[in-house]
Amino acid sequence: MGFVYVARHGETEWNRAGRYQGQRESMLTSIGHSQAHALAHAFDGSALGRIVSSPLARCVRTAEPLAARRGFTVETDALLLEIDHGDWEGRLRSEIEADDPELLQTWRERPDRVQFRGGERLADVRERWRTFIRSLDGKTNVVVVTHDVLVRIAILEATGRPLSQLWQPRVVNGGFATLWAGDEGLQLRQECSAGHLKDLVVDVAQQAL
Repeated sequence: MGFVYVARHGETEWNRAGRYQGQRESMLTSIGHSQAHALAHAFDGSALGRIVSSPLARCVRTAEPLAARRGFTVETDALLLEIDHGDWEGRLRSEIEADDPELLQTWRERPDRVQFRGGERLADVRERWRTFIRSLDGKTNVVVVTHDVLVRIAILEATGRPLSQLWQPRVVNGGFATLWAGDEGLQLRQECSAGHLKDLVVDVAQQAL
C-alpha cells in the first residue's frame, strides 16, 4: 500500500494564450518553472520511491526539479499523455467558440459524450489511466506528473464518480491530488494540494481546457 500523488504540469505558453494543447508540445512559462520548483519543495520530508511523467516536455520539465532534489530519474509513460483533442489541437479557445460551438458546448456540459475528430474520448483516457494504475506495485509512494484531464479522471475514479462530472474537481497547474492505494483500490485523500504554490496559482478558467 502507498500514496499516489497526481500532479498537473506547470503553466505553459499555450495555457497562457488559451490554446488547446492536447498531445502537442508547449513549453513552460517562467511561472510554470517556478511552480515546478514549488512542487519539488512540497514533497520535502515525504517518502517517495518513483517519479513517473507523461513524455511531453511540459510534464518532464515539471518533474525534473523534484527528481533532482531527491536523486531520482524521471520515468516516462505514454499512458499519461493528455487527451488527444484531435483537430482542436493548436487552436485558440476563441477559434473553437466561433467555429465549433456545438461540440464545445457538449464538451462543457456532457464531456463524456464527446468524440474528438481525429482524437479520443474520455473513456479512452480513463482506460489508459486504469492500465497505468494496474502497472504500479501498490507498495511504493509515487509522484505522477501528468495533464489536466488525467488528474480529473484520477479523482473521479478514486471517488466512484462518472466521466460526466469531469469539470467538478479542482485542478491547478503545479497542484496535486493525493490518492491512497490500499486493499480496496485507490481512495482520494485530498483533491487539490496547492498551498505550496502561494502566489503562483494561475487562473485556469482562462485556459483552453
